[in-house]
Amino acid sequence: MTLAIFLGFLLGGILIGIPVAFSLLLSAFALLFHQGMFNMGLLFPADIMASSLINGVNSFALLAVPFFLIAGETMSAGGLSRRIVRLAMAYLGHKKGGLGYVAILTSVVLAGLSGSAAADAAALVAILLPMMRQAGYPEGRSAGLLAAGGIIAPVIPPSIPLILIGVAGNISIVQLFMGGIVPGLMMGLALYFTWMYMMRHEKLEVPEPASKEEKREALRDGIWALIMPFIIIVGIRFGIFTPTEAAVVAAVYALFVSTFIYKELTWEKFVEVIVQSTKATGMILFLVGCAMVASWLITIAQLPQQFAEFLNPLVDSPRLLMLVIMLLILAIGMVMDLAPTILIMAPLLMPVVQEAGIDPVYFGLMFIMNGCIGMITPPVGVVLNVVCGVGRLRIEKAVVGILPFVGVYTFLLGIYTLFPQLIIYPMKLMTGQ
Repeated sequence: MTLAIFLGFLLGGILIGIPVAFSLLLSAFALLFHQGMFNMGLLFPADIMASSLINGVNSFALLAVPFFLIAGETMSAGGLSRRIVRLAMAYLGHKKGGLGYVAILTSVVLAGLSGSAAADAAALVAILLPMMRQAGYPEGRSAGLLAAGGIIAPVIPPSIPLILIGVAGNISIVQLFMGGIVPGLMMGLALYFTWMYMMRHEKLEVPEPASKEEKREALRDGIWALIMPFIIIVGIRFGIFTPTEAAVVAAVYALFVSTFIYKELTWEKFVEVIVQSTKATGMILFLVGCAMVASWLITIAQLPQQFAEFLNPLVDSPRLLMLVIMLLILAIGMVMDLAPTILIMAPLLMPVVQEAGIDPVYFGLMFIMNGCIGMITPPVGVVLNVVCGVGRLRIEKAVVGILPFVGVYTFLLGIYTLFPQLIIYPMKLMTGQ
């Protein structure tokens, strides 16, 4: 009954057009009433909800969110993204279907810079899709590749979704960051071979290879952008700074390079960077706060225990349990954005995952990879809509073009479900465990 009330108010609110954050507050208010807290006589319900909302965002780890957003916005405004594309073009542009390989390599590198799927996809589409159209590439497939490349960003550190699931599920963010490197690279490799297969019969003009001097010039110009992911990963790996401090380092580094090295970040652009980052931070943290209010009441109402009882028959079979959980998240991801999916489902699923003996870092990474697929599938598909909007493309054409990449990512998830050590072992190796 309690679970039905929570889901009824949450999903009902979303279906009638109430924003997810306010739908979470609505479901929390319903649970508050159902638990009889109106009759406690000690605190007015609004006081409880307000204090829970404030405490929900009172987290040192969440300080990373605004700084990583500033870093990502600065890289776009300061020319770092464009130089990464130029570097990839110099080394891969001469291959058959070369612009696709450029998109894949750029996606992986940008993922280590910004951690935002929507921002990376927008940058890729704005720069590469016009070039791919002009070169005669299939428009739908090109858009599908760019969207599929964009969702690598939440998996490879720095990643805001990894921070959110670390906070919501009480999972080590350091281990999540280190554990996300290999799966993210595997996603890029999967795209590489898929694109190679798709381009084998296409009749495309192959441009002349870049000269050695052009390659050296592109490398000299782009090296400052390439250094940043190594600073973050090495710094976190060897304990030089925490993930939150890494966000500050990333923001300062991006501002320094954009202002003093590339000299493209003007005062007007800097103001725009701060405005956009502040808006995005406000939306994310308000959603986190509302989710934490709901999470607190979910705990009071013992919904995790009810959910655990529902999945209890699968606890003795961790792989089967993970398969069911992955299918559940995949279904939810198609109708809900990644951030609210994390904040709603992670607290419900963690007790079941822990009881089944599933590694929490492995679960967190699988959750994010799975949720990312929802970002490129209709009807919600944030990244899919970004690609269509920036690229001025009909969504039907993009959906057809993206299906092969969704299939490949789903297949990769299936492999990781059957063989968890493919994620767990590299994570332990990266963290020195």
